[in-house]
Amino acid sequence: MKRVSFVSNISAYITCAILMVAVSLLAASNTGKAAPAASVKQKLAHIEANGRMPHPDPAPTVITEDEANAYLASNEVQLPVGVQAVKLHGEPGIINGSAQIDFDKVQEGTHSSNPLLSIFSGLHAVEVATHAYGKAGQGFVHVDSVSIDGVEVPRFVLELFVDKYLRPRYPQIGLDSQFKLADRIDSAMIGEHKVTIVQK
Repeated sequence: MKRVSFVSNISAYITCAILMVAVSLLAASNTGKAAPAASVKQKLAHIEANGRMPHPDPAPTVITEDEANAYLASNEVQLPVGVQAVKLHGEPGIINGSAQIDFDKVQEGTHSSNPLLSIFSGLHAVEVATHAYGKAGQGFVHVDSVSIDGVEVPRFVLELFVDKYLRPRYPQIGLDSQFKLADRIDSAMIGEHKVTIVQK
């Protein structure tokens, strides 16, 4: 069963942001705690079940960066074609994402004669810096910058890429995105290596 939460929503939007230039899992300790991938699945199951309640428990659910990255690396998340090795890094109000992007696979079936878009070809390391948060049942992502192999892509070129390759597939995606949060999530605050989710 595919689970939808702020974490999966936000990772999908970050992935799409990484695709604009196309959109740490730690070893489990022996302390008896669940491994990150199993832990996040339990939390997502709780969020989903809580969201079905007439009056959801407003106690915060905290998902760590390690858990989110373990979830992204698992078979639970289907990444867009051409996108692999997605990792997220959280700071207060900020999510940075990195991935390996095969732009040829991303653009398969489409073509552009615009020379400015010629940089989006082949396999590259992509990094995206964003500001993100959830408030009043809505998620917000603002893309600050995108770089390919360490070189920042000009914003107007990103906008060209969005218009040509992303909007036809993901109409709500842009350099500034807003989307409804699932499972009656009211707020989601990005902290140091974690996201804190409150349902109402």
